[in-house]
Amino acid sequence: MKIHRSREMGDVVAVCDRELLNTTIRHDMLSLTITDTFYGTTPATEDEVREALKKAGNINLIGERSVAVAIGMGLITKSGCMMIGKVPHAQIYRL
Repeated sequence: MKIHRSREMGDVVAVCDRELLNTTIRHDMLSLTITDTFYGTTPATEDEVREALKKAGNINLIGERSVAVAIGMGLITKSGCMMIGKVPHAQIYRL
């Protein structure tokens, strides 16, 4: 998990499943590289992720476990996620 601080837009919280870090996933013509520069290298517990998501202005999630935390919190539904191959991805913006 990595928290990008932004006074204008609120914190951007990026969370990915550990095994996806520094990989590229593809589906048709779409390619997404999951970098430690954006998602960070600090492991986080589910409780730490939940606390960060509560305060975030913008949320970027990739992976089954990461997306499941937001679904469990009621921040997004499974149908509100996009699939990149077999990997769920979600972006949430609070306005």
